[in-house]
Amino acid sequence: MVISTTTTAITPAASFSTTSVVTPSTIPTVTAVAYAWDNVRIGGGGYIPGITFSPVQKDLIYVRTDIGGCYRWVPETNLWVQLFDWISASDWNDLGVDSMIPDPVDANRVYALVGTYTNSWSPSNGKLFRSDDQGETWPVRTVLPFKVGGNMPGRGMGERLAVDPNNNSIVYLGARSGNGLWKSSDAGITFAQVTQFPVVGSYVEIAGSDYQGDQVGIVWTIFDAKTGSNSSGGSSTVYVGAAETNVSSIYVSNNSGATWTALAEQPLGFLPIRAKLVNDIIYITYSDDCGPYVGTLGDVWKYNTTSAVWTLISPVSSTTSGAYFGYGGFSIDTQNPQTIMVAAVNSWYPDGQIYRSLDSGTTWSPLWQWAAYPNLTYRSTWDTSVLPWANFGKSASPPVPAYGIGWMMDSLEIDPFNSNKFLYGTGLSLYGSDNLLNWDNANTTFTLKSFVIGQEETAVLDLAAPPSGPLLYSGLSDVCGFAHTSLTEVPSTILTSPTFTASNSIDYGGSAPEIVARAGSSTTNHIGFSRDSGVSWFAASSEPSDAAEGQVAVGADGQTTLWATGAGVYYTADFGLSWNQSYALPADSSVASDRVNASLFYAVSSGTAYYSIDAGKTFYVGATGLPTVISSNRPLKAVPGATSHVWLATGNDLLKSIDGAKTFISVGVQAGAIGFGIKASTGIYAAAVYISGIVNSQAGIYRSDDGGNLWVRINDDTHQYGATNYAIDGDKNVYGRVFVGTNGLGIVYGTVA
Repeated sequence: MVISTTTTAITPAASFSTTSVVTPSTIPTVTAVAYAWDNVRIGGGGYIPGITFSPVQKDLIYVRTDIGGCYRWVPETNLWVQLFDWISASDWNDLGVDSMIPDPVDANRVYALVGTYTNSWSPSNGKLFRSDDQGETWPVRTVLPFKVGGNMPGRGMGERLAVDPNNNSIVYLGARSGNGLWKSSDAGITFAQVTQFPVVGSYVEIAGSDYQGDQVGIVWTIFDAKTGSNSSGGSSTVYVGAAETNVSSIYVSNNSGATWTALAEQPLGFLPIRAKLVNDIIYITYSDDCGPYVGTLGDVWKYNTTSAVWTLISPVSSTTSGAYFGYGGFSIDTQNPQTIMVAAVNSWYPDGQIYRSLDSGTTWSPLWQWAAYPNLTYRSTWDTSVLPWANFGKSASPPVPAYGIGWMMDSLEIDPFNSNKFLYGTGLSLYGSDNLLNWDNANTTFTLKSFVIGQEETAVLDLAAPPSGPLLYSGLSDVCGFAHTSLTEVPSTILTSPTFTASNSIDYGGSAPEIVARAGSSTTNHIGFSRDSGVSWFAASSEPSDAAEGQVAVGADGQTTLWATGAGVYYTADFGLSWNQSYALPADSSVASDRVNASLFYAVSSGTAYYSIDAGKTFYVGATGLPTVISSNRPLKAVPGATSHVWLATGNDLLKSIDGAKTFISVGVQAGAIGFGIKASTGIYAAAVYISGIVNSQAGIYRSDDGGNLWVRINDDTHQYGATNYAIDGDKNVYGRVFVGTNGLGIVYGTVA
């Protein structure tokens, strides 16, 4: 491998001039046009920390996510419907849901505790949302005096919200960050702190860490419905669990929260992850860490509220030699309360584990057990048709199966109206079964499958819609990415060879779209190529020594690929057999290729544009004094069908160049992401231009057919999708169709209605 070492930008040759940005002389005109919106089907792709069944209406089920809003099950269509598509970019923090609970009396009412981060990553306080129509609208949006952490450590514990079944105007809320226990007496409109509660849930995962250094807080509340009535004003007995290990973690009040005492003789040393009460018995799952990624020891206990006796019922006790997991998700069969199930949280190898008991925990049946090594014997079989890509392109490698039970299983629920159905959440999907009772017959197996259709939770890093081949390439966090040959069918496999943890960048040749390159995070290879429109892939045989995920740009003829690794910019003309460093380009540059002329490449860094006329070997300084890029994974993009046309979306501005980045003109709008699609039949510009941005003070998704003078807003206030400023691209064959990446709601696409 040959790599040159020059990294300092040089002064441009005399024949090349440098010009700063020109401001617009007119303000762009904006109108609106009707669009239909839907998700590109992937299926899940993120963590499901909470599942709740309504106790009063059959088939009314809610699921919460850590960064992707929440869903309601629609039995008529067998699909999940997203309830937070209306969240705006400015309110993106509301897409993290730290707790969700249906009202135990009113089937139409549901609550969501929203807020994504309690640390410096978000400046916003959390909110308590209430809906009175099963999540169709959320008229109550109470701003809380503290932050909420739907994507913070311990987000699978819970539920932090609880509604009193004897007075459903009473709502308890467990806060993080040392803010304690809170109570509402008006169905979530106002809250007051329960100052008498003795602890705040002071457990910290890693002291001093910006992300893991916050107090996990109060994690669940249980009302004893037997201790009150509608006429009495609520339940008198309330149990609350807090993230404490060195002091008591579970407390009880027998006077509706006026005073609290610790449950006597309770276990110490572990955190109470989940709890359920039935027939005077509280079941509690414990782990030595708050999760969701960690937890290596734990137990399951039950507490008799009448006799005050604690009983250890762990399927595998924490004191057992070789024990390596804690316990998370737990459920009781409402129809047969002696039947309980529990999930081992973070049993990573050889598979996740779930246990089932028919006698209140006296004996347990594991979902799998060891046979003759390296084989496992399962009580279940897999139906993989709903989510075929969940094996990540791998075959079974005993003892590790191709399709695993899952990990991060903090939520597991048996349908209270149907003992044959259960659901559980993992870090990837929502799984479960419709014939669970077969578990109890030694001569039969039950079928596990994904129940994820309608749920889309991926975080999108890059999108590229080529003129031929698949409809779309996606680069995604956690699940690598896909070559989408259908928008309505789940892909059969992820991108492999190499498989990335995240695909940060993907690009194709403008005149040779069968040539594709992608870069991503991995412990081995960081870049891969395809010569057949993404059907098959191969890893580069060599990489620069400082290779990281970075950004790729493929030349128009597909013969040269530019790779900005973050530590340098390199080019290859032989699909990664050798690499050379581009001359005179800052190491942190963002790059793009001309879509027509294979010799032209562009770059931007720290307010300066650069251009190359020799296929990325050498760069010259172009326009200077440009706005600093503050958003977008790929701020610089060239226009299909128009050589030397390149646009720059900085977050606070949108600029275009028609002379190959030598000069730029401000379009007069703000854009966080930009993409191009086939132009309208009457379009006067080379391509339809799509942005996620702000036009005349209105945030939205916009299209321009005349090169940025006239803009039409193509989304509406019910289809905002939170943060959409990272990736956008237009269809190169269907006019008006646009693909938009979100942070936790997957890929959405719009078509002219």
